[in-house]
Amino acid sequence: MGRKIPKWLKNRYFIVSVLFIVWITFFDNNDLIRQVGYISRLHELGDRKVYLENQIDSINHQLHSLKSDPKKLEKFAREKYLMKKPNEDVFIIKDASEND
Repeated sequence: MGRKIPKWLKNRYFIVSVLFIVWITFFDNNDLIRQVGYISRLHELGDRKVYLENQIDSINHQLHSLKSDPKKLEKFAREKYLMKKPNEDVFIIKDASEND
């Protein structure tokens, strides 16, 4: 009637190994579940870094073109900051679908 416990389950090295794997997977401060989350976050941040570097390059290119061409600078100032020349009226027309 008594079942025999297999010999490999009585092995203390097997028991310690299983306990170690369970500890590392679930209970440790640097458990495997957190490590997977950290790796995922690292990839997200890497993608965001690439996006922001592209944005910086675009803005630097725009800045260089504004510094080198006075007509582009005037156009940018008029469109972006609604600047005007003396004795000039500016009318702003917005679309109804535009959400600011």
